[in-house]
Amino acid sequence: MKVLELLDEIEEIVDTGSTFPLTGKVLVDAEEILEVVREIKVELPDEIQQAAWIKGERDRILDEAKREYEAILQDARAQAEALVEQDDITVKAKNRADEIMRVAEANVRNLKMGTFDYIDSILYNFQDKMDQLNAVYFNDMFENLQKTFDAVNGTLTENRNEIKEMIYRAQMEEESK
Repeated sequence: MKVLELLDEIEEIVDTGSTFPLTGKVLVDAEEILEVVREIKVELPDEIQQAAWIKGERDRILDEAKREYEAILQDARAQAEALVEQDDITVKAKNRADEIMRVAEANVRNLKMGTFDYIDSILYNFQDKMDQLNAVYFNDMFENLQKTFDAVNGTLTENRNEIKEMIYRAQMEEESK
């Protein structure tokens, strides 16, 4: 993957940078690091853009459901008013209007719940992909960083041991004089 190669490049920049003795700090070219970071941003998957699309799609679906609900409700009221004008069927019209309202509300409720389930499914998949990306990129980066710190610490330990050996030899030479 291109992103992993770019992360390796950052690691190489840090590994080859000038070091300040005994501090563990490394001097690197900021522009070089920033360029690699920009490339990483370009290479990131489209899932981040998909989240914005999902939000817009959810709002669109909810607006559409609301318009449909209002249209059905308005139609039901119009039918109920027309039936009320006729005395014989006023009771039947009222019952029919109530039935239409129940059906319309049930349809809207079902549409809304289906929409929520759909959006939740998409968000769940997106969240899973983000967890996978986190596991792949950040764990590898942390492991590489840990290896680098361990290597630096090992080098410092070796250097200290060499200095101690030199001190010991110097003391032995002084005592033998």
